[in-house]
Amino acid sequence: MRLADGTLWPIPITLDVDDDIAGRLRIDDLLALRDPEGVMLATLRVETVWRPDRGLEAETVYGTRSPEHPGVHQLLEATHRSCVGGRLEGVVPPAHYDFKHLRRTPAELRAEFVQAGWRRVVAFQTRNPMHRAHLELPRRAARKVGGQLLIHPVVGMTKPGDVDHATRVRCYMALLDRYPPATTRLALLPLAMRMAGPREALWHAIIRKNHGCTHLIVGRDHAGPGSDAQGRPFYDPYEAQEMVRAHQDELGVGMVPFQMLVYAPDLDTYLEEDRVAAGTRVVTVSGTELRRKLNTGDELPEWFTFPEVARELRRSYAPRDRQGFVVFLTGLSGSGKSTIAQTLLVKLVERSSRSVTLLDGDVVRKYLSSELGFSKEHRDLNIRRIGYVASEVARHGGIAICAPIAPYDALRKEVRAMTAQQRAGFTLVHVATSIEVCEERDRKGLYAKARAGLIAGFTGISDPYEPPDDAELVVDTATTSAEGVADLILGHLETEGYLRTAAAVELAS
Repeated sequence: MRLADGTLWPIPITLDVDDDIAGRLRIDDLLALRDPEGVMLATLRVETVWRPDRGLEAETVYGTRSPEHPGVHQLLEATHRSCVGGRLEGVVPPAHYDFKHLRRTPAELRAEFVQAGWRRVVAFQTRNPMHRAHLELPRRAARKVGGQLLIHPVVGMTKPGDVDHATRVRCYMALLDRYPPATTRLALLPLAMRMAGPREALWHAIIRKNHGCTHLIVGRDHAGPGSDAQGRPFYDPYEAQEMVRAHQDELGVGMVPFQMLVYAPDLDTYLEEDRVAAGTRVVTVSGTELRRKLNTGDELPEWFTFPEVARELRRSYAPRDRQGFVVFLTGLSGSGKSTIAQTLLVKLVERSSRSVTLLDGDVVRKYLSSELGFSKEHRDLNIRRIGYVASEVARHGGIAICAPIAPYDALRKEVRAMTAQQRAGFTLVHVATSIEVCEERDRKGLYAKARAGLIAGFTGISDPYEPPDDAELVVDTATTSAEGVADLILGHLETEGYLRTAAAVELAS
């Protein structure tokens, strides 16, 4: 956890590049660093090019090699194998066009604290909206150390499924008037979280020291990703507090530890969970329960959040029966995907007022991916294009039906994640019709040509099909008609709340 000179440094910050670039770089080369639009932000004078041990990095930084950990997944699955190090020289700072009045550099915040006469500043790290408990916790922390409060939320990449930063910032702004005047400031931190738990808590303390803070609130499971699929937490609840406590003197940043706050309705107050007397009734709303209430349109309890926060959340989270969604059909050629998709399209147009877009595999190949071949690289790119268009349709409240073969599991999961980022629904339907039945139906003779070696890389013959392990529905058109499958999909969408039942529609009308 230290640099070569002994400086405490709990998480490496590296520049990963693909192998092609790494192979062309030489010592003293200049590497241009650009934003997504191509504007050069900085240059790097190359001093080293190397391949880190990603498994070792995962084990030491995150304490696990499990890909269920979002930070580990990002490191092992979405990070290039090569890294480049060297001296950075800035050209222009990154441009931000949202909430510009809240974006303060470390130097700017330090100067503001000096001008305001703030000598003890408590930082509150958050990546979630602030509700009543979140308002109370930092207020108590600032009172405990006799200082002022900096609400310093992360507005970079956070945990998949988190509320988007624009919605969160509007919630923070709505709460500011509930703090006493001249005691609290709000500023945004453009940081990509690693969800590294204890080490990240230490990292957050270093960052807040650079911004002029003297204390950091460290709560339960600080910067933790929660639990794995078996329900085992990746970190102990207060492991992060122990890590920061062990280094706070060296850092010069005091830790303000806090237990989770729970609401005692009979007392009408929030209590730290370790101070709840035996027999006291307490209630909480978990993150899963909050998302369920937002998706279903259920009221958020007044004891849990403030009306102004609930209004901001409702602006961004429509009930499920008004959300867009994607129905993604996958299966072998000839399995019946296109017929199901056409049938489902007609039934959805009949049932829903939302626009419905069909992205059939052959049609997409003709109009969106005509230049692509059938290599794995090109197949992946084709599915990414379909996923991007579908997620955009769903983001704007529409319905997208996709019916490609989509043989590779990783790409299907990527499309699911892409859709989730747009706060839209996703239903994966595996059309598991056997290859024998698909060959019998083969009107184009593709299977025969593939078996004769005339078509290379044909799914199911000379290229694998990876059955999904996360499909919401598994169907077989050898035993169920296309209309029957479409009705099964409609039933699933009703159960999940994306479509109102026929009885509900009749009642509403």
